Amino acid sequence: MISQEIIHLLKDTFQLDWQGIHGVSHWARVRLNGLLIAQHNRANKRVVELFAFFHDSKRMADFNDPDHGERAAEFIATLPLALLHINQQERALLMLACADHSKGFTQGDVTIRTCWDADRLDLGRGGQRPNTEKLCTSIAKEAVFFEQAYQRATYQYRRLAKMTPTALGVQTWKATHE
Repeated sequence: MISQEIIHLLKDTFQLDWQGIHGVSHWARVRLNGLLIAQHNRANKRVVELFAFFHDSKRMADFNDPDHGERAAEFIATLPLALLHINQQERALLMLACADHSKGFTQGDVTIRTCWDADRLDLGRGGQRPNTEKLCTSIAKEAVFFEQAYQRATYQYRRLAKMTPTALGVQTWKATHE
């Protein structure tokens, strides 16, 4: 469980829209994806849970922000272990998972791979179907598991947002209200 102290810390320091594409609802789905994957492997559930809430917490832009994972890892390094309820080895795993989560890697420790898949399975929130070749756990590649995660990811945005190309060809979101 993520403590209210961590939630308040993240909310106070998050620079983007708390309800946006990289905000708290994304983190909650990544948490669920990760914990579901962890039921099938030996991933450290506490690290998976923390990853879900920290991995995008230091984004400064929704789209082009290649260093956000490394900033998240640096932020984690400043936090007391007691706040996170983990030990030093778990912090190292968490920092590596965050630092490398958007680099496309597929090899490594089972906990780190679980974190990466938990995030990648939520790409549907932005209109992108995850590429199973970029997933790194066997359960995430299974058709039923994959489709359930994709449906969770797309549900929030199917009616509320639509993509429109900008002059630069970058996809942005326009929220619509019914």
